[in-house]
Amino acid sequence: MQNSLASYANQLNVRLKIFFLTMQEFFEFSLRTFGALGATRRYWKDVVYQMYVSGTQSLLIVLVSAVSIGGLLTFEIGNILTEFGAKGLIGRTTAFSIIRELGPLLTGIMLSARVGARNGSELGAMKISEQIDALRAFGTDPIAKLVVPRLVAALIMFPPLTALCDAAGLLAGAFMAIGYHSLDPAFYWNPVMNYLVPKDFYVGFLKPPVFAILMTLVTCFNGFSATGGTVGVGNSTIKGIVVSCGLVMVFNFYISKLVFEIL
Repeated sequence: MQNSLASYANQLNVRLKIFFLTMQEFFEFSLRTFGALGATRRYWKDVVYQMYVSGTQSLLIVLVSAVSIGGLLTFEIGNILTEFGAKGLIGRTTAFSIIRELGPLLTGIMLSARVGARNGSELGAMKISEQIDALRAFGTDPIAKLVVPRLVAALIMFPPLTALCDAAGLLAGAFMAIGYHSLDPAFYWNPVMNYLVPKDFYVGFLKPPVFAILMTLVTCFNGFSATGGTVGVGNSTIKGIVVSCGLVMVFNFYISKLVFEIL
């Protein structure tokens, strides 16, 4: 019994040391990334390419997800509100849900999965094949060359993708409300236009830059930390996606809570 407790305590001690060491390395990696932002002008071609990869190529999956969630949300909300004779609140409820929460959250999760997987796998493969070490040998800062363009591109592309996600979700909700719930278009769109206040847009568009930073730093850090061959690349990629998606959901709650308490 004592031996098993001692073994468990030793394993716990090792895991805690690994965790805090990883947090320390991630903090240093983040500081180095923000410190290298001045190299954006030097690598502007890389920034443009990453904008195309993380923005344009991600447009389809974001729109498909937004249309699906917007239509489903209006379908479910409309059924509930119809039971209480409050069908006229469908547009207002859908708009609040999408602009405040679902639009930014859905965009953050989709891009964490798609762009984050690409970041982790590419950088992990470069780490395993010693291409990152080769960059250092030639006097190039790998963080400035590989991470900063991805971060800047994500910061630029996440807000417009979120706006398109919001618009697609609202349009899908309108089609569902008009076609399925037989709601007059004016009863759907008037509450959307008249009841949304600046605070709703503040909370909705404050989230994308935060999600962009979290996703890029976490997935790139895991790519830079890959070890153990191709299996290690896969493990680091999966870990980066899982952690970044989890952080997106956690920060989504706290940003909403913070904005609505302050404003």
